[in-house]
Amino acid sequence: MLRLTILESLSRLDRDNADFARLLEKDGFDLSLYRPVGTDPQTPHARDEIYVVSAGSGDIVCAGERSKFGPGDAIFVAAGEPHRFENFTSDFSTWVIFIGKRP
Repeated sequence: MLRLTILESLSRLDRDNADFARLLEKDGFDLSLYRPVGTDPQTPHARDEIYVVSAGSGDIVCAGERSKFGPGDAIFVAAGEPHRFENFTSDFSTWVIFIGKRP
């Protein structure tokens, strides 16, 4: 069993001065934490992904569609879809689950 807490995971981002940390890698999926600062520079990914918002709120723009998000929301983004978070609060962070084998 592995138990990851949001506080421990956020402290890893702080320690590494990073906005993204891969926390668990397994065949078929990875679990990461993402906390962009100011802007979200993402480009489309090669795998499907699920975001589970741990804190904060804002908008997600995916394939030209805009939607509000908040804590506890789960967001699915298909592989190759352009997407980004916008107008997010300074406390925004999200778990990221990439699905499928790494390219």
